[in-house]
Amino acid sequence: MNTEKNITTQTRLTDNIYAGLEKKPVLYGIFALLIVAVLLVPQFANNYLLEIFTNTWFYIVLCLGLNIVVGYAGLLDLGYAAFFAIGAYTTGILSSQFGMNFWLTLPFSILFSALSGVIIGGPTLRLRSDYLAIVTLGFGEIIRIAARNLSITGGASGLIGIERPYLFGIYLSKIHHFYYLFFLLVILAVIVSYRLHYSRLGRAWQYIREDEDAAEAMGINRVQIKLYAFVIGAIFGGMAGSFYAIKMTAISPETFVFTQSAMILLAVVLGGMGKIPGVILGACALVLFPEIFREIGQMRMLLFGIVLLIIMIFRPQGIWPERRN
Repeated sequence: MNTEKNITTQTRLTDNIYAGLEKKPVLYGIFALLIVAVLLVPQFANNYLLEIFTNTWFYIVLCLGLNIVVGYAGLLDLGYAAFFAIGAYTTGILSSQFGMNFWLTLPFSILFSALSGVIIGGPTLRLRSDYLAIVTLGFGEIIRIAARNLSITGGASGLIGIERPYLFGIYLSKIHHFYYLFFLLVILAVIVSYRLHYSRLGRAWQYIREDEDAAEAMGINRVQIKLYAFVIGAIFGGMAGSFYAIKMTAISPETFVFTQSAMILLAVVLGGMGKIPGVILGACALVLFPEIFREIGQMRMLLFGIVLLIIMIFRPQGIWPERRN
């Protein structure tokens, strides 16, 4: 009886494997067609649509970064815009005031974002409950107020005159340049997110997210592993901020308010925490929904809020949640 049961189980596993292999070419084909379609959009769309799509790519990168913190490791971050601001101001200051090439400012953005993640996360992640949410909320406000009052950041007026860079001899000045550039960032962010999710570090994040005590009993250093998630998420935000600075050529403190952090978190929760396609879907909804209903004016935000409320009532795990065993 046991032998027959084992044979049946092995047969089912084999069938599942073959079914997965059969689906992969179809999924790869759909993915390839989607990329081709995205690459051809600038040939037919006007500048307004390209601007919307470029903003969508930008928010996808931010949401994927926050998803590492919230979705993978289960940490609540209410001040994610602070890392976005650190990257943007690092590039803005080094470019506009010190004449540094944009590509040379990126390592500094990564470094300062990672250091801020260590400084904030190091002592806070030893605590449990909602302390991290409170600290990150305060950190976000500190960064915004500091940017508003320091002379090196341009004060309340912000920074202007941020130089746009060259890439392979092409001066990045047109909207379709940034459309493709931000789309490449999305691809890079997706690849890194997938690699992290299916790595040993990603599995450790999942264990900690589900049960910290059990994870610690397995020999996982919960503070160190959570700090990795916090720092990597901060780097995503800093990188996105740097590219945002060169696209806009000007930044101000009002861009990095708490509402920005809340909207990014909302997109992650709405799409499905921990699920990369879900997070992408949530970011698209965050940008595209208000634009689609722009004609109805301020009522569109009321409609957006009603739709979010309905989704959270009937689909609290998100539109495309992560499948958990």
